[in-house]
Amino acid sequence: MTASTQGTPEGRVLERAEAETRLPPRYRVLLHNDDYTTMEFVVAVLEGVFGKSPAEAFRIMMHVHENGVGVCGAYPHEVAETKVALVHEKARAGGFPLRASMEEE
Repeated sequence: MTASTQGTPEGRVLERAEAETRLPPRYRVLLHNDDYTTMEFVVAVLEGVFGKSPAEAFRIMMHVHENGVGVCGAYPHEVAETKVALVHEKARAGGFPLRASMEEE
């Protein structure tokens, strides 16, 4: 037997399958509009929690205000969960009912 057929049944050569690398699923973090949270607070959350520039934070805040919901970013599951929790924590500490959620891309 040659080295390429050792250990295979009936002397057949087995092909090595290449491992497929998959990226983990990403989740969009969404902010939901309400009638009580101030625009300034939403901008501050977008800058602080999501690292948005002032201009980008303002754009997202206006989108949320006009459309009822807006995407803050897409992250792996654990990161998205943490960002949603941080938004809720900051909102409660500020006395606002701001809601965030996440959905799979």
